[in-house]
Amino acid sequence: MKYWLMKSEPNTYSITDFQEEGQTIWDGVRNYQARNFLREMKVGDLAFFYHSNTKIPGIVGLMKVIESNVIDPTQFDQQSPYFDSKSTMDSPRWQTVTVEFVAEFSEQLTLETLKKTFTPEELLLVKRGNRLSVLPVSSNIAQKILQMVNYQSA
Repeated sequence: MKYWLMKSEPNTYSITDFQEEGQTIWDGVRNYQARNFLREMKVGDLAFFYHSNTKIPGIVGLMKVIESNVIDPTQFDQQSPYFDSKSTMDSPRWQTVTVEFVAEFSEQLTLETLKKTFTPEELLLVKRGNRLSVLPVSSNIAQKILQMVNYQSA
């Protein structure tokens, strides 16, 4: 099992929205490096849900990959802001995953706290200039994050 961090703007899709739905396809990623990370994900991997582009950004919950190598349908939707005219049904450019809600943490783990706790080498999220919406998280760092939020798996 691997660990990941996936960002969403709470005014677009929040942890509350996710909890209400229970599961979702993580669509709309349009960065090749982030897409490649999505392609690496396997069923059973865990990902931290991160609220970005908000007054106080941070990790707010946990989710599990329940389906991998999913073709992102928004690339074919001409009404979608994620439409890609170069992508075809025979040769789609954008893959993603379906994720299932696991937990909302009782307290947000803020970006400020993460920067004080981890170096850029330990956690890519805190690296200056890093804007990727999907990032790998090493197992030992993921365990530290889970300890910091007092998460106990069921």
